[in-house]
Amino acid sequence: MKDIKLTDSEKKLMEILWEKKRIFMKDILDSYPEPKPAATTIATLLKRMQNKDLVGYKLYGNSREYYPKVEKGEYFNEEMTSMIDRFFNSSVTQFASFFTSNAKLSQKQLKELRDIIDQQIEE
Repeated sequence: MKDIKLTDSEKKLMEILWEKKRIFMKDILDSYPEPKPAATTIATLLKRMQNKDLVGYKLYGNSREYYPKVEKGEYFNEEMTSMIDRFFNSSVTQFASFFTSNAKLSQKQLKELRDIIDQQIEE
């Protein structure tokens, strides 16, 4: 997956698509809280996301059923990698150091992280 940036509006829409898997425009609009965005706004976002190859659709008569073309985990992984590249000079160690010293983690959480790391080392 190439490095693709989503706007906040696009991320909200992708969250709906990831949750629903396949969804029609009316149902997308119904998924938003009040005040709901205009249908034209959602159509514009969907078009932009299709151009980024993140969203596809299947035509049923005049209706389009939209679906995500990228998994949430894959997108999240790409976002994390990009953030680590930008802010920590591609150093996961620098990121981990920053995260553990600034996240105000409890002793229990730090031990859980250590256990995860130990498990990865064993594998």
